[in-house]
Amino acid sequence: MAKLSKLFLGLLIFVLLVSSLVGCSNPADQQPENGNADGDGTDTVRVGAILPLSGAVAPVGLDSRHGIEFAMELVNGEFPELSIPGAKEAGLPNLGGAKMEVIFSDHQAQPETGMGEAERLITTEDVVALVGCYNSAVTATASQAAERYSIPFVNPDSVSPPLIERGFKWFFRVTADDVMFAENFFQFLDEFQEKENVELKTVGILWENSLWGTEASQIQRDLAEANGYEVVADIGYSAQSTDLTSETQRLAHANPDILIQNSYISDAILYLKTFEQMNWMPKFLLANGGGFSDTVFIPTLQYRADYTINRVMWAKDFAESRPLVKEVNDLFKERYGNDMNEISARSFTAFTVLADAINRAGSTDPEAIREALLATDFTEEEIVMPWQGVKFADNGQNILATASLVQVQDQEYYTIWPFEFATKDVVFPIPGWQDR
Repeated sequence: MAKLSKLFLGLLIFVLLVSSLVGCSNPADQQPENGNADGDGTDTVRVGAILPLSGAVAPVGLDSRHGIEFAMELVNGEFPELSIPGAKEAGLPNLGGAKMEVIFSDHQAQPETGMGEAERLITTEDVVALVGCYNSAVTATASQAAERYSIPFVNPDSVSPPLIERGFKWFFRVTADDVMFAENFFQFLDEFQEKENVELKTVGILWENSLWGTEASQIQRDLAEANGYEVVADIGYSAQSTDLTSETQRLAHANPDILIQNSYISDAILYLKTFEQMNWMPKFLLANGGGFSDTVFIPTLQYRADYTINRVMWAKDFAESRPLVKEVNDLFKERYGNDMNEISARSFTAFTVLADAINRAGSTDPEAIREALLATDFTEEEIVMPWQGVKFADNGQNILATASLVQVQDQEYYTIWPFEFATKDVVFPIPGWQDR
């Protein structure tokens, strides 16, 4: 009897040992919270979006959020009628129909906060990639964290040229940068003067003094001088300023033919109101995006916004040559109550590009996603941007991005350059305040 008891006890121990070994070898028990690297069994793929959701540029952050949310809904199957990669099927087919989820984070336009949020999203929220951050200074630090953790970082809209010159392996930028934008300004000015037989000689440059404005103004300054213009005003200021009277007085005294302005939304609004109060405007105001692309720019300023020229990545009237733009914008407007703008359109495009890469990778493994991003090849018919498409160079820059110029007329944006795509003639010079 004692011998049988010992035998039974031995068998029991053996069975328990085998069961524990089988349990330890079950792959399903070892999967990370966000799915596995082979793409089977992944229910949700999480991506982090780091945006300025509070503070002076919060309206921009909201536009970007809407663009990302709208793209997520597209990937998850809400708009199968659209001819955009990822729209036809609900979820990511190569990951068993897994749905996309976005974890939004507020960087408050603070570089240190952006880096901290990137680290938190990667280590705590288990995201497989990051999107952000609009502000170039924040993108610089947040992408450093992504590089350190070997996580793909897709940037929709930070235009600082050095961002792509750091030799990073995990950073991808969808938009063009300030070098191209400045070159576009002077190409437009040359073509306009020849076309209209007018002469413009002097330039003023306004720039908010963060990373974006500082770098952009240096590029514009160099190109103005290289193209034979005299820079008669070169004024830096804080985007947090509440009174820009002194800067406007200096501008009015110099009275440049052309003003190139690098401003976020609150300072752009304040400048134009101050220009009106001081009864001054240049012959041309060329805005380098920023606040001039913001959804609230025209509604807030109304007639004051008229005749400003802005370099853009997107405009509603692109729909005249690209039917997809109207299809997407109509659905977007139905969802959010306003048209897309440059910011929401670029964020929408960046997220669809990232989702497509994750699906082609068939995996949530960061290296597989990175390799898929490098193989991205969107055509112009598959995007809402007026670009030739999306294709990344080895340094992560989209080599097919281009820019256009729009002018506000009757409180609407209209394409004015390249001239072959213009939907309105250029109004020049800008009418005086008394004539509006």
